[in-house]
Amino acid sequence: MERKIVYLVNPVSGTSRKESLLKLINRETSAQGIPFEIVHTNAGGHYGFLHEKIIREKITDVVIIGGDGTVNQVTQALYDLPVHFGIIPVGSGNGLALAARIPTKPAQALALIFAGKAAFIDAFKVNDQYSCMLSGIGFDAQVAHDFATKASRGLLTYTQQSIINYFKATPYQFEIKIDNFSFFSDAFFISIANSNQFGNNFTIAPKASLNDGLLDIVVVQKMNKARLPFAILNQIRGNNKLQQLVEDMNRKNILYFQTPSITIRNIKHAPLHIDGEPRETADEFRITMLPNCFKLIQPEK
Repeated sequence: MERKIVYLVNPVSGTSRKESLLKLINRETSAQGIPFEIVHTNAGGHYGFLHEKIIREKITDVVIIGGDGTVNQVTQALYDLPVHFGIIPVGSGNGLALAARIPTKPAQALALIFAGKAAFIDAFKVNDQYSCMLSGIGFDAQVAHDFATKASRGLLTYTQQSIINYFKATPYQFEIKIDNFSFFSDAFFISIANSNQFGNNFTIAPKASLNDGLLDIVVVQKMNKARLPFAILNQIRGNNKLQQLVEDMNRKNILYFQTPSITIRNIKHAPLHIDGEPRETADEFRITMLPNCFKLIQPEK
């Protein structure tokens, strides 16, 4: 089948980087002899208009030029269609792209669009909300909420907000239910991961796979706050093994396990983020997998 590509790009213009990227896309895609069109993203995340276009024009590939928030919106709107998704990562975190080993340099990411293979990846639902990377409840969600209010977005701003919230952080109370087993935990935050990281190579769930049908759950439990950075560093480095929940739960600073579904009762109404974007919290979160949700162009393993 002949390939036809739609590139989705943010319409906010004025930067030389954006202009040079569009020139690169035009030049290299034309050189490949692939029909293509550049379509604007929209702030509201409304991409239903692409459904009919994809079917009518037999579009084969949708390439997202943006960050994790745009990836969430576009794949959520179109994952039920037989298209391949590509990413040219230009966001502040780029968590899914990094987890899939997609290059961060635009020219290399574009070359991968032409040469890479599309493979299924999972997604999941938090209640009725779609997530394809990593969602969280607690400390990291509060950082996401504060980060979203800042005029400048980037690693420096995110780090600043993380430090500020570290000094203010207190544990939240949760009840965690898996199958017929449940337990209570006072925790600074809980990460629910399909991707292995928050972004910027900050790897919170080192064993996570994009297509294993499992959620990686990381529960950072109550501890002396002076020990918190070192406990998280151990997790990032992969020093915490995946565990069974009967293993000395009360003695573990961080619980790390895998499950196809989980229910979390949010007793103290800790804040929520979905793929890095702040969302309204709830009394309870029922989290279930969407296995083999969509096909993503990525390097061959």
